[in-house]
Amino acid sequence: MNLARHSITPTEPVHIFNAQFDADCQIFTASTPAGFAVYQAWPLTLLRKRGTFLDIGDLFTGGTLAAVVPSHTSSLLFLLGGGPSPLYPPNKVILWDDATRVEVAELEFRERVRGLACRRGWLAVALRRRVVIFEVRDTVVRRAEYDTCDNPRGILALATAAYATLLAIPGRQMGHVQLLHLPPCVPPNPLGPPPSVPPSKPPPPPLKHPVSMIAAHESALTTLSLPPSGRFLATTSSRGTLVRIWDTTSGKLLREFRRGADTAEIYGVAFRPDEKEIGVWSDKGTVHLFSLVSSGASNRQSSLSPLTPFLPLPKYFDSEWSYAQYRIPTQAAHISLSSTSSVRSSHIDLAADEKCVVGWITVPSELAGVAPDFQLVVLTYSGGWYRLALPPKVSQSSPSATGSPPKSPSSFRQRTSSVSSVTSLPDKGKGREREKDKKGSRELVLQEYRKYGRWDGWG
Repeated sequence: MNLARHSITPTEPVHIFNAQFDADCQIFTASTPAGFAVYQAWPLTLLRKRGTFLDIGDLFTGGTLAAVVPSHTSSLLFLLGGGPSPLYPPNKVILWDDATRVEVAELEFRERVRGLACRRGWLAVALRRRVVIFEVRDTVVRRAEYDTCDNPRGILALATAAYATLLAIPGRQMGHVQLLHLPPCVPPNPLGPPPSVPPSKPPPPPLKHPVSMIAAHESALTTLSLPPSGRFLATTSSRGTLVRIWDTTSGKLLREFRRGADTAEIYGVAFRPDEKEIGVWSDKGTVHLFSLVSSGASNRQSSLSPLTPFLPLPKYFDSEWSYAQYRIPTQAAHISLSSTSSVRSSHIDLAADEKCVVGWITVPSELAGVAPDFQLVVLTYSGGWYRLALPPKVSQSSPSATGSPPKSPSSFRQRTSSVSSVTSLPDKGKGREREKDKKGSRELVLQEYRKYGRWDGWG
């Protein structure tokens, strides 16, 4: 499970400062030295671009952006200056209407903006030691301000489903999380003919007052994640070994997952839309999948885990490990998706500073009457777009009998003719371990690989 750091930098790097999914993972934005673009998440389609190579009237010529945050699938974008030649000062947030190419509003602060989160009608801005809340309607009104502990990453999370209220921000003490409640999120305006299914109704109020503080970790927080409903909260810390899932009403710790045994930087946690699984990604170049329900795939555990109630074993042996994962390969390892042959690449080391972002999409099933499939889309900051399917449903054998959780496989299985086949070089002396790994773990299946981020037709 201790995966070496490796590089996913292509031979001709594509510099992407930031990539952001909208709340529903239907679109995403990418900011580069040339400007920014808005893409449809799947099928990958370039919707529009704003940058140096556009007409003279483009307002973005001559400046770079650190982040472009989409507000659902509307034309409203939140822009944050940054990069080698910032278009705006880093202490400003610009509300941009991309349909009319007009700056709607400008929010200025006395210090650098660290992070943004938005939902319909609301914007939360994270500064170094506070979070400021704005209501965004016909006008932008400052509604509240909350103190936090030192928050250089600008982490915060908003529940975005209809009638959701939760905002999660760091607490005043390191490792703590404040749970705040804003006015309910308004449902989206329906488009086209009236739907056959009646619109959802506001949920009943909780039977007891929800908690306002969770002591999540002893070390500094690195990520906060909420599903659209806001029922759960996922937290990670600077150690990067554990992912904890909390009930946001009671504050109870529901599950604790182990990403690995060594320190890593976890970039994010994404809840599946039906809240049955989570995807976790880090600077190790891997995407891990954990199950949140007992009826689905089983997370891996040590063969000694049943003995932990009776023996004073370290907590490590009682940990739940990901039931599936995907290691992002180098760009050189990819081949044409129409080819059926596999490719071996000697350039399998990936860089430690490569970043990525992961989102869930819903793909219609090819079979009539079958529910849509959930898949993952991975966006690397070197310009790679990966669509990953969940592993085939097969019975899992018992975990490894060595007393430690099974390690992840180091090679890729043979794919079908409709997807690319990627194979890594075998590790010396690891043949036996690799055979054991295949029995105890499964891989996400690469369905499609494309590039994004350049203005030369990649979209």
